[in-house]
Amino acid sequence: MYNFKFSAFADEASKNLAEQIDALRANGIGLLEMRGVNGQNVADLDVATARAVRRDLDAADIAVWSLGSPIGKIKLADPFAPELDRFKRLLETADITGATRIRLFSFYEAEGDGAFDAVCERLDRFVEAAQGSGVVLCHENEKGIYGDIASRCLAIHQALPALRAVYDPANFVQCKQDTAEAWEMLAPYVDYMHIKDARWSDGVVVPPGKGDGQLAYLLKQYAAQGGEVLTLEPHLKVFKGLEALEGGERPKVPDGMFATGREAFDFAVASLRGVIEGLA
Repeated sequence: MYNFKFSAFADEASKNLAEQIDALRANGIGLLEMRGVNGQNVADLDVATARAVRRDLDAADIAVWSLGSPIGKIKLADPFAPELDRFKRLLETADITGATRIRLFSFYEAEGDGAFDAVCERLDRFVEAAQGSGVVLCHENEKGIYGDIASRCLAIHQALPALRAVYDPANFVQCKQDTAEAWEMLAPYVDYMHIKDARWSDGVVVPPGKGDGQLAYLLKQYAAQGGEVLTLEPHLKVFKGLEALEGGERPKVPDGMFATGREAFDFAVASLRGVIEGLA
């Protein structure tokens, strides 16, 4: 018996918070990974807006699991001080909304001599800023950033053990990284999982269980080490802000399969439930 707790990026169902709440409640999901709210990125919410969001979510009995922030999705050579300030504002948003996690990344164009040390120095500044907040910082593997493949992610976590991992199978597939191999390397550092699947052949995102992410294997391994929370990140329909999330690249999304974001969201939830029901 697998008793996973579902979270979701509900901004893929709708940019409107009220419609996000409806999508979560209709699918029996009580946790939100907050990324976009009424067209605003979570990193751009002011105090008043964050408090209003918290009131609406509390009224719907939905808790914020994590802030799906864009922190670290800048070039390594870009000025760091503004990004650190933005992160500190996110810590305030986490406190207001009750989020216990913040998702972040390890910088674009992080290549060459000294890149690893520079990446770790910046990530460590985030870790230091979060000390005492009660918020767990979780690095997501992502194509185009320093921590794209498992060996680079492992190096980051070994250097900064306080930084945990968000394990995203589809992102590894898109980097031509075998997901089972990545799991064996990163399992001790995994705090939670993003549920997104993709095809090895072309990197296109597909419904959970329909790609080469080896979700069934990963879910069994995750459960065996006590993992509980799964954040659904469908990416089955183009939505507001997706191109920015993809670093300006054309999203590898099978757009056309679904008429609306809500339809794609509901289908992804059902697909994930199907994968879980099929676990031996």
